[in-house]
Amino acid sequence: MNKFALAAAVAASVLASGCASIFNDATQTVTIVASNGQPVQGTVDGKPFQTPSQVQVQRQKASKLISVTSPGCAAQTVADSSVDFKFFGNVITGGLLGSSTDFATERMWKYSDNIIIPCVPTPTPAAAPAVAPAAAASQP
Repeated sequence: MNKFALAAAVAASVLASGCASIFNDATQTVTIVASNGQPVQGTVDGKPFQTPSQVQVQRQKASKLISVTSPGCAAQTVADSSVDFKFFGNVITGGLLGSSTDFATERMWKYSDNIIIPCVPTPTPAAAPAVAPAAAASQP
């Protein structure tokens, strides 16, 4: 019976440790791209970037405001946070203690892995017009 109790205690401690605070870093890598595929310059959390780019953002409940200085693109894009699914596993296995740890460290939050900055499509250069048929016919 003692072996069973020891095995159960080990299993419970392993399951209880499976929380977002352990599996998630304090930061998250997000990819930022422009909808038109062109290079765009901006900042997020005070860090400059140029698209396409991978940026480290601090996990928080608050939304991230992405500011862009490039013409033709939205000046600001909001990336909303959501609860990471790992948090729910901890609610089941770790109960109040584990879930409150995830909440206090803010590691229970995540952002979309890909953030798209809305920009107007880049116009394609117009092809040079061919010689007009009337002009070609009037030449000797």
